[in-house]
Amino acid sequence: MINRIEVANKKNQNNVFVYTIDKNLNANQLKKITDALTNPVIQTSSINKPLFPKKFTWALEVGFLPGVTDNVASTTKEIIEDLLKIKFHTGEGIYTSQIFFDQKKLINPLIQRMQIKDKQQFIKDKGMDKIAPKVILKIKPKTDIVNLNVSDEELIKIGKMGIENKDGTRRGPLALDLTYMKTIQKYFQKQGRNPTDIELESLAQTWSEHCKHTIFADPIDDVKDGLFKTYIKGATEKIVKQKKKKFCFSVFHDNSGAVEFDKDYLITHKIETHNSPSALDPYGGAITGIVGVNRDIIGFGLGAKPVVNLYGFCLASPSIKTNLYKDEKLTQKMLSPKRIMDGVVAGVNSGGNCSGIPTPQGFLYFNNRYQGKPLVFVGTVGLILKKINRRPSYQKKARPGDLIVMIGGRVGLDGIHGATFSSEALNTGSPATAVQIGDPITQKKFSDAIVKEARDLNLYHSITDNGAGGLSCSVAEMAKESGGCEVDLEKVPLKYLGLAPWQIWISESQERMTLAVPKNNWKKFSSLMKKRGVEATIIGKFTCSGRCLVKHHKKTVMDVDMEFLHNGLPTRPMKTKKIPLKLKIISPKKNLSHLNLCSFEYISQQYDHEVQGTSVIKPLQGKGRVNSEATVIKPVLNSKKGVVLSQGLYPEDSEVDSYYMAAASIDTAIRNAVATGADMEKIALLDNFCWCSANDPEKLYQLKQAAKGCFDYALAYGTPFISGKDSMFNDFNGYDEKGRPIKISVPPTLLISSIGVINDVLKTVSIDVKFPDDLIYLLGGLDNAWQKINPLKNKKNYQLFHRLIENQLISSAISVTRGGLAIALEKMAISAMLGIEVDLKNLDLYLEVQGRIIFTINPQNKNKVEKMMKKYPYLLIGKVVNKDKIIIKKNKKTFINLDLQKALMSYKSTFKNY
Repeated sequence: MINRIEVANKKNQNNVFVYTIDKNLNANQLKKITDALTNPVIQTSSINKPLFPKKFTWALEVGFLPGVTDNVASTTKEIIEDLLKIKFHTGEGIYTSQIFFDQKKLINPLIQRMQIKDKQQFIKDKGMDKIAPKVILKIKPKTDIVNLNVSDEELIKIGKMGIENKDGTRRGPLALDLTYMKTIQKYFQKQGRNPTDIELESLAQTWSEHCKHTIFADPIDDVKDGLFKTYIKGATEKIVKQKKKKFCFSVFHDNSGAVEFDKDYLITHKIETHNSPSALDPYGGAITGIVGVNRDIIGFGLGAKPVVNLYGFCLASPSIKTNLYKDEKLTQKMLSPKRIMDGVVAGVNSGGNCSGIPTPQGFLYFNNRYQGKPLVFVGTVGLILKKINRRPSYQKKARPGDLIVMIGGRVGLDGIHGATFSSEALNTGSPATAVQIGDPITQKKFSDAIVKEARDLNLYHSITDNGAGGLSCSVAEMAKESGGCEVDLEKVPLKYLGLAPWQIWISESQERMTLAVPKNNWKKFSSLMKKRGVEATIIGKFTCSGRCLVKHHKKTVMDVDMEFLHNGLPTRPMKTKKIPLKLKIISPKKNLSHLNLCSFEYISQQYDHEVQGTSVIKPLQGKGRVNSEATVIKPVLNSKKGVVLSQGLYPEDSEVDSYYMAAASIDTAIRNAVATGADMEKIALLDNFCWCSANDPEKLYQLKQAAKGCFDYALAYGTPFISGKDSMFNDFNGYDEKGRPIKISVPPTLLISSIGVINDVLKTVSIDVKFPDDLIYLLGGLDNAWQKINPLKNKKNYQLFHRLIENQLISSAISVTRGGLAIALEKMAISAMLGIEVDLKNLDLYLEVQGRIIFTINPQNKNKVEKMMKKYPYLLIGKVVNKDKIIIKKNKKTFINLDLQKALMSYKSTFKNY
């Protein structure tokens, strides 16, 4: 029997929240449930009777489509099971929805359903229809054989559009080009058979650009070992050899990389992108991204504790009103930039706040070329002891005979072809099944059970995340450690019946981890998970057979050689086409209300950065609550040491000179950390390349130059890369409002993130000036050479600045970044709401010259500071004043005379209504 519980505000019933319960329950049980879901002070409720206002014209009910993750429903289900001491069985469930009376509501048809009734029909029907949006799969699950003995034209079609069903439809992109398809064809010809659908799908996930990063791995021009090995990994290997003390751990071969925090702990860091899913469902894409990168941290070594989340959104202006469409008939409308922005902000909010992980560090960057596909960066920092029970915590290995155990959420159709979908441009064939919605509550339970209990009890040998490719990638990756695996797919817990073996194997349904558990530990491990409300299931065993063997009800559906599965993909040498460097167009002067300079306090204040009690340097600083370029946390509460986090990003320079763009991003990421208190010797970097049209020789040239810039500047600064990720086809191929074909490509974007260790958090520096009469200095960049970076000089300046901080001679500091000197000075002033008077001599106010730090000192320390800076490029430019004015001069001529309050209003004006 389907029951409906409706809850609304007593004073306003124009919005009613509905719980649809598909289970036989008696009146007493329903009353108990309703009481538990209702706040009697402000809410009213009803059981199987509609709530509605006295006056309305029409009613609109909006809920999730069948199979879409409904987090509120999942939590409600647990509440009911705990309250009534009952269990929901297969076919039973809870579904949530909302009824809006006379209110317009934008829905996303990829994930939401709706029904509309006028008042007459609503009254006649006694409310909205009782709908339980179950997933009902009518096709009997089976495994098909895929004929690869076909023409090259057909192979191309299979690789691009997917395996053909009997009715002529296609299953969705495999993202395998003809070279890959021919290699797979040849392999199975040697086996004397055609592949099963699950074998072909599994190879597609494993070989996808999203998972294998083939553009970074394959030869390019004269770089025979590829960009990654030569420039990214190559830089780190050289730096590691040069460092006197071991600083990096498990770099480039685990879910994330790590650096030494102190003698007892490591800090691990990973940043991912979730661009394509966020274009289709911003909330789902962003929340799935943030909880997914949390799992990367939980899957580092034997399991690290997530201690910080980070975010970054590259978006089109929310004021854009023009529409884009995926299809020529203009029926598949893309979401507006504002809806995408609102969705991704909310998604990271839910993911972090519901997981109990602070989210202090982030950025916004706007460019209208992100209208076709936004870039959504999400990151997590983790903490782990160096040794757990006397063994290195960062080492793990599945062993033959270990049980393959899946824990967490169940498997459904959500996330099918996620990895292959993210390896292509967004177009009319982009599948709705790639959309997922993460469930942070479910994940929090197993995170705590693993990191706080099972890990320290030595209950497993290895662990990894079920991310891109689902089980097909996590199990097969771990099987490399042991030498093989055997999987029984019918044992995998499902959200609903009817999934085909290939769907179970590649689904990216969220909140899942795979572990290698010794047989004699299973009983204890299983009991622990059950106590913590975490579903744990044995789905097979690890072997040393050299094969990836998958069965479904004892029938072998996949039997592929491990070597071919992981290393059988052919190399595809690439050629670039050199493009001339362009002169950068010097942008006109910008004010604090500019989209890329203004306050995004509305985001920072809704992201909890105080949970876990580790926050030192906050995301909003001073009385004026200015967004900081760097934040500091104290992850070990009884230690003085801290972790500083920042980033650098200059997409606007990519088309000018991508080598310089990479250099500027690295310099900024490092300088932001140094200006806050980081030691140059204890900074590491992460790289996230988000490129467009990555098969275009000119774009490949830009990519190559950017990678070379990463190598040269990381080496010069001595800052190793410990982790990274690339996303290669950030393009939109669709139609404009008049049905004309249109291609929108993101500007080639490189995010460089920095993580540094600070010896004493009491010596960290914020951007807000402290006292009137404090002196204001500029260190570095004493000319207007805005497109030149000297890393050797800058490094010496940064080392000097660290010594000044260690000697507690710096009162406040800001790294000069976007907007140049004028914007940096204005932000310092409004942060403390204290006036400043400066003279910049011959320096340009707005040029974004790299290598600059502005800082203030107590005038009593003037001689001591200037003596330490004697051999360094510095300039005394002014002082803090007890006036409500920002006065900036050039050679004694006033260029800016700005009222502090007006400056603050300008800074806060852009997003004041958000």
